[in-house]
Amino acid sequence: MKRLFTAALLILLLMAAMPVAAQTTVRYGTLSYSTLLREMPEYGLMQSRLNSLRAAYQSEVRYNEQSFETMFADYLNGQQTFAPAILAKRQRDLQEALEKSLAFRAEADSLLQAAEKEMTAPIRTRLDSIISEVGRERGYEYIIDTDAGVFPFIHRSVAEDATPFVRQRLNARKE
Repeated sequence: MKRLFTAALLILLLMAAMPVAAQTTVRYGTLSYSTLLREMPEYGLMQSRLNSLRAAYQSEVRYNEQSFETMFADYLNGQQTFAPAILAKRQRDLQEALEKSLAFRAEADSLLQAAEKEMTAPIRTRLDSIISEVGRERGYEYIIDTDAGVFPFIHRSVAEDATPFVRQRLNARKE
């Protein structure tokens, strides 16, 4: 009976200690999200399309600048000979052209940012999905993105670099 009681007590102590032991084996993954994102072939295609769009907007900005420069040169050349009403009109035209050019630049920047966000969304969704799969497969509690630099210390005995596992899954999907 005494042995049975001792064995039961030992089992209870071991069961009580198990959560502590389980806590020391918690595993975390770490990776650089931006590095993995830039390595994806879809990201390269998106950057190419975005660069084409950026070039088109830049071309229009140059066109507006050249038009303004031509208008300004004409204004300077005729400034001495223009009647006051024509001079005032040309000044208004210059001011309006300048404002339109600046407004277009701001709109182009905004449109480019929106286009980048829209084009990147499905790529990020795919990467997030693969990271989640790897996290579940490897039994991680968390996968930490080291890009932000928010974690000044990550203990390597409870964390591993998840990058090669995610990279392998990314490569397996594109074949």
